Amino acid sequence: MTAAAVGGHPDHVDESVSWRVHPALRPFVASAVGYRHHAPAPVHRGLPSPNLTLVLTLDRPLVLAGHPDPRQAPGRYDALLGGLHTRPALIRQDGPQAGVQLSLTPLGARALLGLPAGALASLDCALPDVLGGAGAELTGRCREAPGWAGRFTAIERVLLRILRDDAAAPPEVQEAWRLTLVTGGRLRVEEIAHRIGWSSRHLLTRFRAETGLTPKEAARVARFDRARRALAARVAAGRPADLAALAVATGFTDQAHLTREWRALSGLPPTQWLAAEFGFVQDGMMAGTASSLP
Repeated sequence: MTAAAVGGHPDHVDESVSWRVHPALRPFVASAVGYRHHAPAPVHRGLPSPNLTLVLTLDRPLVLAGHPDPRQAPGRYDALLGGLHTRPALIRQDGPQAGVQLSLTPLGARALLGLPAGALASLDCALPDVLGGAGAELTGRCREAPGWAGRFTAIERVLLRILRDDAAAPPEVQEAWRLTLVTGGRLRVEEIAHRIGWSSRHLLTRFRAETGLTPKEAARVARFDRARRALAARVAAGRPADLAALAVATGFTDQAHLTREWRALSGLPPTQWLAAEFGFVQDGMMAGTASSLP
């Protein structure tokens, strides 16, 4: 299959291709997307989400001008692994970009990376620093493979080889994470702790060690991620943003609460974020109409 064009410019074709990952990898890889696009803005914000980010570039390195942890120096990456975070990353794009991005579930980090997601909290790492030779192999095989299907297949082969069958987060943490996501961050921490049979304090300690976020931070990220996706879908469909209705629908107290959280997690209020990131919002939502490779 060929990728669908999702961008319009006479001098280039933008592509976004989703891949249905191997059944053995689905508990650990939430999504896999190939992309090729001309940067719609010189700086793009990598926002907090419920998944770790793994990017394998095909040509130009990924340039991070700012990390979620401001103490981390800017860097250039052929292959990047980013942990869960509550601040935006600033990605500088001065030309066309192409690569493959995998969203890794934090509770699958042990199985694919050999360490808990908590060890990568707010960090951006060169992939070989975490996976050693397998990290360099992933980048090399991805770049050498012909076409999107070939690239995804090459990536899967490496991931299946390094997959650890006996590595899993504690079942109580798995359930706490599931409850946080399915409710969009609406459940109180005390209620989650009660449901899994732990004290709130014990849940906080174990949850943060495993994911890198506290239960409250995870709820904030889950709620924000749901709101961001809903807002992007509205804008892509040509509908008004209607932030007041969006706030109610996604679990915020009111529009002011939504705006405060959006500014805290993205660095910008919603309307300014839309203005700055509109090209990326369009590409992200239109990716849903791009070709899917089985």
